[in-house]
Amino acid sequence: MLVRNLYDLDKTIAKPLLEGIDYPWEALPKIKDFIIELGKTLDPDIFEQRGENIWVAKSATVFESAHLGGPLIICEEAEVRHCAFIRGSAIVGKGAVVGNSTELKNSILFDGVQVPHYNYIGDSILGYKSHTGAGTITSNLKSDKSLVTVMCDGEKVETGVKKFGAMLGDNVEVGCNSVLNPGSVIGRNTNIYPLSFVRGYVSENSIYKRLGEIADKI
Repeated sequence: MLVRNLYDLDKTIAKPLLEGIDYPWEALPKIKDFIIELGKTLDPDIFEQRGENIWVAKSATVFESAHLGGPLIICEEAEVRHCAFIRGSAIVGKGAVVGNSTELKNSILFDGVQVPHYNYIGDSILGYKSHTGAGTITSNLKSDKSLVTVMCDGEKVETGVKKFGAMLGDNVEVGCNSVLNPGSVIGRNTNIYPLSFVRGYVSENSIYKRLGEIADKI
C-alpha cells in the first residue's frame, strides 16, 4: 500500500484519515470534513478555538501577521511565521514550520515538516520531517485542467482529482526553487536537487539531479 510505503502514520494527527486508503491523494477531497469533525474532539486543555473551525494548540507560535483560514488545525509546538497565508483545509503537525510568506491550502503537514520560506503548498501531503527549500512550489493544477495521473511502478494510475500537488514521503529534502508538477510522488529519504523540475514518481532513497538522472543513495 503506497500510503504506508511513504509515511509513518504515527507521526500525524491525520492518521485516521490516511490509514483507511491505498493512495494518499484519495485523502485530498476529504481533508476539509475530516478537520471539522476532528476539531470537535480535540482536548481543550491543549487546543484553543480561534474562529470557526480553527483550532490552534496553546503551545504553538503564530505570528500576528499570519492569516489563518479554516478549517484548520495547528498542532503542538508548531510555528506559523510572519505573513504566512493559510487558506484553509490544512493540518500543521507537531513542531512543523510554516514560514515567511508561505501559502498553504488543502494540505497535510506531518509532524516536524518545514516549509519555511516563500513556498506554495497546495493539495499536497508532506511526510514526517520533510523539508522544502526556499521558493519550492507544488504545482497542483494541469494547464489543460484535466484529471491528474501518476506513473507508479511503470503503471499509469488515475487519481480521479483535478487538483493534486505533491506527495512527499518521510524525510524528503527538496532543494530551493524547485517545481513539483501535478501528481509528483517522492519516496522516503529522497533528496531533490535545487532548481529541479519534477514530474511523476521518484523512488525512495534516491538523489534526483534532473529529469532522467536519478542516483541511488549509497
